Amino acid sequence: TDSAANGGGTWMSGDLVVIDRFTYNWSGFKSMQRGDVVVATSTYNPRIGICKRVVALPGDVVMQETKVAGVTTTKEVYVPKGHVWVEGDNKANSTDSRSYGPVPIGLIYGRVVFKLYPFNEIGFIGRTVKEG
Repeated sequence: TDSAANGGGTWMSGDLVVIDRFTYNWSGFKSMQRGDVVVATSTYNPRIGICKRVVALPGDVVMQETKVAGVTTTKEVYVPKGHVWVEGDNKANSTDSRSYGPVPIGLIYGRVVFKLYPFNEIGFIGRTVKEG
């Protein structure tokens, strides 16, 4: 899954996780929260899935940094209704909403709830938004 949530050791390709595919569909995505780790169809390649952390919900404003030719600019991005802003935990090595913008909620097909492998990282997945 796109080096999964790309998380500096948190998510790597080959990790084995349990995905809750029912709660969001049953609740109409009303139960989605900032910090959820979600799996979705990629916005730039529908044949692959992505695994990212929700950092902003519909109606939120996100500060997006763009670096071109060594010059960093910052702009406000409004997350429209029916979309979320997702980012990988390892921001330095993640293709996410900072590259392709807000993700339509309809592309999300579940929330990661438990990590099974690697065994030294086994456990429930919390709803935390990582900084940096």
